[in-house]
Amino acid sequence: MEVVFVILGIVLLIGVAGVLSYNRFVSQRQMIKDSFSNIDTELRRRYDLIPNLIETVKGYAAHEKAVFENVTLARAAAINAQGPAAQAQAENMLTGALKSLFAVAEAYPDLKANQNFLALQAELANTEDRIQTSRRFYNSNVRDYNRRVHAFPSSIVAGMFKFVDEDYFEIDEAIREAGAPKVDFSAGPGTPAAGGTAPAVEPPSPPPVDPGAAPQA
Repeated sequence: MEVVFVILGIVLLIGVAGVLSYNRFVSQRQMIKDSFSNIDTELRRRYDLIPNLIETVKGYAAHEKAVFENVTLARAAAINAQGPAAQAQAENMLTGALKSLFAVAEAYPDLKANQNFLALQAELANTEDRIQTSRRFYNSNVRDYNRRVHAFPSSIVAGMFKFVDEDYFEIDEAIREAGAPKVDFSAGPGTPAAGGTAPAVEPPSPPPVDPGAAPQA
């Protein structure tokens, strides 16, 4: 009889552990969805800024049609992307297109002093920072969840109830190292633009000395 109670106790303990593990999986998966919605909110804010940015630059560099078209197409692709992996890939393309747009802007001093452009650039930079913060939080949740999917004994519950790996929201290394598309408009004359290098200036050569001239006192 005691053996039966022991077995029932073990079964009950396993059942409780299984329920707790299942509920934790559900909670973690919901947290992942919520944290990705935070990323999506910031991305939508970024998409809303881009058309105004394009129009502002177009007022000074209307001939750069290819750059404007690339940004517009990349924005449309990012808006229509589905899922973290596809969204991250589309964002990489959009970031690259925006870098080209800001490179065009650097060639126009009047544009760089335009208050509307400065405000858009500052808001875009702030949005990029919020995206990175949300991305780190999302990836942290995904990492903890995926670890439990493969770790024993939670992997048993994951297999029984079809809990599978979630995708990370990754950014290409080259783009991550380069950072958000920012341009430093605080630089004055003779100061290199962001990412640039000031040209070396050689000191003036001394005037030639006439061997026959009398030395000065």
